[in-house]
Amino acid sequence: MREFEPLTVRPSLPARPSPSHPARSAAHRPRRARSPRALAAHAGAALGGLAGLLLGDHCAGCTRPGGRLCAHCARALGTRPHACRRRPGCPPVWAAGDYRGLERTALLAFKEHGARGLAEPLGARLAAAAGAAAARHRGAVLVPVPARPAALRRRGYDPVMLMVRAAAKRCGASGPPLAPVLAHRRHVSDQVGLGRDRRRANLTGALTARGPDVPGVPGVAGRPVVVVDDVVTTGATLAEAVRALRAADAVVVGAAVLAERS
Repeated sequence: MREFEPLTVRPSLPARPSPSHPARSAAHRPRRARSPRALAAHAGAALGGLAGLLLGDHCAGCTRPGGRLCAHCARALGTRPHACRRRPGCPPVWAAGDYRGLERTALLAFKEHGARGLAEPLGARLAAAAGAAAARHRGAVLVPVPARPAALRRRGYDPVMLMVRAAAKRCGASGPPLAPVLAHRRHVSDQVGLGRDRRRANLTGALTARGPDVPGVPGVAGRPVVVVDDVVTTGATLAEAVRALRAADAVVVGAAVLAERS
């Protein structure tokens, strides 16, 4: 009788899955460390995009080459303002758009990333809202809400002032003149993250309207005034501006903003 060698059973090893094998998901795939050259290229691309935005040769909306705001994004924004919902202490407010999507992206690039070249296209949009707010009030003047001193030092410029100047320039000689009479008279904290009540407490009594003795600035006493800001949220900033202007005997007839935040 033929003897057979005992069968040795060896544990089988799992087959190595191919890169397309479903068992090898992205979550289990080992992440390869980027080489210094790849990291440098990635950082260079990011800095190049930021530099392009700052220099005005990349669109702030889509980041593609084509100027500070390409024709496609400019058409997407449009220039038809809308009446905002009523807010306590505020006059009728007109906004060029809503604070979302492309509108928000362009405004943040202008305010927080130094893209000053956006003052012209954003000012053109603001001009439409200001024109709607002042439509029935002959002789109205535009009064911008001033930037907080801390924000002005950090940015190096006042975004609202730049937009209002561009808006007034676009309206031409027949449009409402610019009257930057508002100024801060005490410290104001950043409004971001504050609720409605805290926003009002933060701003109440913070602004004052300077008199007609400021060289080159038209007086506002007895004149119709349109208050201008970048964004309206709870309306606390506009309400404080209205209070200060009415204390200086101005007739506040409306407000204009670039975007309404619901």
